[in-house]
Amino acid sequence: METGERKIPLLDRLEARGVTRRDFLKTVTLAAAAVGLPAASVVKMAEAAAAGARPPVIWLHFQECTGCTETLLRTSAPGVAELILDLISLDYHETLFAAAGTQAEEALKSAVEKYNGKYVCVIEGAIPTKDNGIYCKIAGRTAVDLTRDIGLKAGAIIAIGSCASWGGIPSADPNPTGATGVPQFLKNADNAPYLKGKAIVSLPGCPPNPYNLLGTVLQYATFGTLPELDSLGRPKFAYARTIHEDCPRRAHFDAGRFVGKFGDEGARLGYCLYKTGCKGPRTHANCSIKNFGEIVGAWPVGVGHPCIGCTEQAMLWRVPLHATVEIERPTPPETYPPITADHGGVSIAAVGVAGLVGGALLGAGVMNARKLGAEAKEEARKEGEKKREGK
Repeated sequence: METGERKIPLLDRLEARGVTRRDFLKTVTLAAAAVGLPAASVVKMAEAAAAGARPPVIWLHFQECTGCTETLLRTSAPGVAELILDLISLDYHETLFAAAGTQAEEALKSAVEKYNGKYVCVIEGAIPTKDNGIYCKIAGRTAVDLTRDIGLKAGAIIAIGSCASWGGIPSADPNPTGATGVPQFLKNADNAPYLKGKAIVSLPGCPPNPYNLLGTVLQYATFGTLPELDSLGRPKFAYARTIHEDCPRRAHFDAGRFVGKFGDEGARLGYCLYKTGCKGPRTHANCSIKNFGEIVGAWPVGVGHPCIGCTEQAMLWRVPLHATVEIERPTPPETYPPITADHGGVSIAAVGVAGLVGGALLGAGVMNARKLGAEAKEEARKEGEKKREGK
């Protein structure tokens, strides 16, 4: 934004719209914390953003519902959405553009030419590949063509949401359009040579948390690096642990307190939702520790519904919504207190008793997890037999 020839600094521009410096620093801090950067990084990220070093972002939409864009905008504090959009330079976004038609396409072309090799290409939605990609076209160009052209010219590629990360809903069986995720498309034999080792960051979720995106983009803009990724291209800061490991209802699981059916006494008391089909034990995401809209408890389990496994290709739309699943990591959480005191006078007998009690509790948690996993297997076996008998 300019007034005559004078550029208005970012912080002044934000304050004119009611966003305080405190709000600005809070948002940058949340973004840095999201990617696991130390406190010192907050200062560098804030300085870079305030100085106008905003990363150029080109955002493409393919087969999707626009939910990932909505989660970026629908925050609890009115100024946060504006602040997020001021921390990045959003040079092309079909949903948010005032321009349309020829003007929008000219803006896209201009941004690609101006920032060739430097911009962040965010792709929202799956890519239909069947019949030469005719099932998704924008301005006469298929999603296949746009991804090859614009994606491969980017400095970094981010697949936001489950649709872009691995195909999501559009790829559900029987997948009539041949929908696939951005990583799978760009790493196939035809496109891999042009990728030239470029990293593709996947942020699965339906939708993912907006701070996972903001933190990744600001880290790239400030330090020229991307977060550490797992084998599926997901940032480890958000997807290294299962929801089950950090679930606020985990204590109920370890104690064997479960919701038997929706609306029962267990549901009213906030017991564990595993038996009603919670996919948390096999779902890698940080929803349980980073809720949505800056509202504590604003995520499925927080409002009383089981996790449906929306980040996982093997779970979402492939496992019945309320079927139980095996437990991936049947170990107690790391947040249990130690069984011995760090200091102070404690008798050997007391330590021994504490050890026995603690060991019994931990053992009970593990055995309970294994028992439930066995029950899930048996349930799946019986369901399979019923289906075979019905044929």
